[in-house]
Amino acid sequence: MSTVSRISQRFEDSPLVERRDVSLLLVLPGLFFFSAFMFFPMLYLIGISFTNASPANLFTGGSFLTFGDATFVGIRNYVSVLTDGAFWNSFATTWLYVATSVVLKIGLGLLTALVVTGKHVRGKRWMRALIILPMGLPAIFTVTVWRGIFTSAQFGLANQLLGALGFESVAWLQQRWLAFFAYNITEMWLAYPFMVIITVSALQDVDENLHDAAKVDGAGYFARLRHITLPSIKRPVLFASILTAAASFQQFLIPYVFNEGGPGRTNELLIVYGFREAFALSEYGQGAAIMVITVLFIGMFMWVNVKKGRLADGVDG
Repeated sequence: MSTVSRISQRFEDSPLVERRDVSLLLVLPGLFFFSAFMFFPMLYLIGISFTNASPANLFTGGSFLTFGDATFVGIRNYVSVLTDGAFWNSFATTWLYVATSVVLKIGLGLLTALVVTGKHVRGKRWMRALIILPMGLPAIFTVTVWRGIFTSAQFGLANQLLGALGFESVAWLQQRWLAFFAYNITEMWLAYPFMVIITVSALQDVDENLHDAAKVDGAGYFARLRHITLPSIKRPVLFASILTAAASFQQFLIPYVFNEGGPGRTNELLIVYGFREAFALSEYGQGAAIMVITVLFIGMFMWVNVKKGRLADGVDG
């Protein structure tokens, strides 16, 4: 009998109390890492948000764990943030970005998944391998490439395409809505492989007998897509959509690398806005308050969607 088998047999033969002790021991490493990298930083962030922390006082005097010489200011940072027009502009821009990017990701993911699962499509395995390729590339590399595509120079790929269609070159990243459009296209490219993987898995579980019965009744492709395919994959796609929406809410790399949320801070998403307040303007306390508010909104968003979508019951429930 192997060592693993002996350990497993001994665990099964042990008393229930002893099993609980062993189970707790196995969970402790995970709890430690969660506390070290998630729980403690979050508590520290909340603590800073109630102080006037800045580089001048956070790292001088006292200790790092007691926020240095920073002083307690109550909810002043939260009041300042919630009465700042820049925050509400960032808030609205972030929600608009989440809505538009998720629609694009679902659309491209669903369309691609339908293609690579089609009965008459050849080379589907190779296509699936190529589709997930963006997931294997560093995000900073991909975002930098897309920034080059949307460069305002005439030789940029996006402007070259416009020229081929007979249009004038445009300054993609110097105009608010053009830059916002570029953000969305890049986000769609980064996230669509995840949507394809989930959708393909869901499509493979659709009962073919339902399609055959619909064909006998004279239903065409689009009728079967609307009344059979889409209802059958609704819950897995909803689950993937909520996850990718949360990722869009936390997007930092695309707006910051493209034009730092510009032009003129008009496209600052909440994470970029908080980062700028903390590190560009050295207002750590206010930046922490922005991040805490952002975390609360993300948490509310996830809770409402999981509750309304009954995702806690399981993807197939």
